Amino acid sequence: MFKKTVTFLLFFAVVNWSFGQEWLTDFEKAKELAAVEERPIILVFQGSDWCAPCIKLDREIWSTEIFKEYALEHYVMLKADFPRKKKNSLSDVQREANSRLAESYNKNAYFPLVVVLDSTGSVLGETSYKKISPKLYIQELNAFAN
Repeated sequence: MFKKTVTFLLFFAVVNWSFGQEWLTDFEKAKELAAVEERPIILVFQGSDWCAPCIKLDREIWSTEIFKEYALEHYVMLKADFPRKKKNSLSDVQREANSRLAESYNKNAYFPLVVVLDSTGSVLGETSYKKISPKLYIQELNAFAN
């Protein structure tokens, strides 16, 4: 068990170091990583190819260097995307996984919806797109996690 945990940690450390912010799409893996690293999960419901506020949130917050660097050390990022264009379609398995997440955490199908969770999947807080700086957005997310 110890060897598996060390291997798991080393793998994610290398992935995070190599690629910056890592967006997961598997809820169980996100919970495992959040438990091991003692970090909150930032679950993002988005329509990446049709939802204007989702696209703005990505451009103005998620894609900024300030956020990516902070997230790398402080969050487990989990994405539940609901694209509409055929070229962006997800696998059936991923589409079903995202639907299950929505049934639990986004029953009103609100986009974008950002849900801050603990490592067990309990909701700590929710927010959405806001026209604020990445630093202020980080402060808002952290207020839920503390």
